[in-house]
Amino acid sequence: MKPKISARKAPAAGTDVRSRTIALLGDLAPAEGYNLTALPSVRILRSDRTLSRTPVLYDPGIVIVCQGRKRGYFGEQLYEYDEDHYLAVSVPVPFSMETDATRARPLLALYLHLDFTLAAELAAQIDREGIAVREAAPQSMMSTPMDARMQTSILRFLEAMSEPLEAAVLGHGLLRELYFRVLTGAQGGAMREALSMRGQFGRIGR
Repeated sequence: MKPKISARKAPAAGTDVRSRTIALLGDLAPAEGYNLTALPSVRILRSDRTLSRTPVLYDPGIVIVCQGRKRGYFGEQLYEYDEDHYLAVSVPVPFSMETDATRARPLLALYLHLDFTLAAELAAQIDREGIAVREAAPQSMMSTPMDARMQTSILRFLEAMSEPLEAAVLGHGLLRELYFRVLTGAQGGAMREALSMRGQFGRIGR
């Protein structure tokens, strides 16, 4: 008798993308703090409590909050990153941050440590195709609205991270898709300009 091969049960038709995303994040991040994933550059943050305004230093990366809310204060500027906005940081930025979360509704966020090699490769290809035009001034940190395509890409990525085989085979390609969404999003031009000003980015992109 042949052994049965288990397969992930597909979500029912009409399943809400956001609800499915939160459920997957909760499973992947059972412990408070940063939880590792199959990809070294990707971690999942879980916070079960509100955190008052605290000084932090963010390394270059992308923070995608899928439940809860964070607020960053940099000089006179306020950056909100929540279920409708993600935060992109192109250079190390010291600022202060506060978090809204409870045990019943924890903050769940995807943190991508910025891979400059991957970002440069994608930015160069985008430029060659002439898809995205740089219109915004470069910014070291920016909060960007979350659109439906970004939400769908996040869900696909988390579904793969939940399955060891898919994470190993598809993970890098789906991470590349997330980078593409950021670099061609509402503030993708500003992000690409900021990255291109870095000496390291310029050397890699040539």
